Amino acid sequence: MNRAQILIVDDHVVVREGLKRILQEEGEFSVAAEAGDVADALLFLRRQPFDLMILDISLPRRSGLELLKLAKIEFPQLPILVLSAYAEDHYAVRAFKDGADGYLNKESAPELLVQAIRKLLAGGKYLSPALAERIASEIGSKGDRPAYESLSDREFQILKMLANGASIKLIAEQLNISPKTVSTYRARIVEKTGLHSNAELARYVLENNLLK
Repeated sequence: MNRAQILIVDDHVVVREGLKRILQEEGEFSVAAEAGDVADALLFLRRQPFDLMILDISLPRRSGLELLKLAKIEFPQLPILVLSAYAEDHYAVRAFKDGADGYLNKESAPELLVQAIRKLLAGGKYLSPALAERIASEIGSKGDRPAYESLSDREFQILKMLANGASIKLIAEQLNISPKTVSTYRARIVEKTGLHSNAELARYVLENNLLK
């Protein structure tokens, strides 16, 4: 039997080892490669074919959502399962908009992970019942959506960094962009949220539980 070739992208070795153990026990999957950041993941993707990618959102330097969009441009047929510690409320809809085929929280039971992978390999999508209900409830009620959902992935990332107390200069260094570009993103965040000071942004992030 040909095993499905899987690429795991997560910056935590312990998480990758745990996923490998779960998948190997099933006997139908093979972890063909592991990557800890976007650059290494792209190297693997361009070097060999995979049947599925398991992707974390929180990666060093460039986020998993950036890799998600890039991978879907270069490899549109590759099923991608986002496996994240972030709550579905804040990231799942964003991930699906960027091209994800499934979204699962890291706290989910191993059998749900296997179920999601099988569904994606069969050409389907995986949404938890709670997420499916949320998406359905949002249809036709876009005017009631919170302001943070209107932010782009980069704006959302910078919003959280500002809320954590990072300076414009530090954000620029960590994201490898210019301070002027960071300031432009901050201006867009202010325009979309109506919040002007970093203290207001931090309070907004905390009140909406966006740091998790």
